Amino acid sequence: MFSNRSEDALNRYFEDESLFRSLLPPPMQQLDDLHWSPLQVVRKSVQYLVQGENVNILDIGSGIGKFCMAAAYHYPTAHFYGVEQREELVLLGENIRDRLGLQNVHFFNKNFTQLNLKQYHHFYFYNSFFENISANGRIDNSLDYSKELYNYYTHYLYKQLEEMPVGTRFVSYCSWDDEIPNGYSLTEMYCDNLLKCWIKTGNKEN
Repeated sequence: MFSNRSEDALNRYFEDESLFRSLLPPPMQQLDDLHWSPLQVVRKSVQYLVQGENVNILDIGSGIGKFCMAAAYHYPTAHFYGVEQREELVLLGENIRDRLGLQNVHFFNKNFTQLNLKQYHHFYFYNSFFENISANGRIDNSLDYSKELYNYYTHYLYKQLEEMPVGTRFVSYCSWDDEIPNGYSLTEMYCDNLLKCWIKTGNKEN
């Protein structure tokens, strides 16, 4: 997909946090530590999520698309989709994606409840609902926030994951696990147990 020279340059962006941050405008650089997934977390997550070729992975609340782009670089035969409500962040992600020439990254400017989650094989979730219950953790004030929305989104995702087939993989980062239904088994944990890897086994667990 890339020449050796361009591949070396891409590798540096996805191995070095400060180099990736340099792709972002200053206001977005300031949000990187709190809101965009660390590259180490991306690598661990996609090692778990990508089993075979031509799988579709959805990042729920993708922000500027850091997870999708880093994952797409490491796994060029998989397709990574990000859904994000803020048009500004989607446009920025698309701009960076096009500059880097990543052809297996796709973004939607939508609420995740507008998607058919059954079109995706596996999921990544960096607790994008948390903004609804913590004013200190908000990207901006462009959206409506409330505890009711947090509960609604969490319950909606829970019910959607219940409907997914056995073998569906779900990686959560900095989550309270409220969105995980019975029938998903926790198989791996990393990063001081903040990064959790789940798979639907069909067995109901308490």
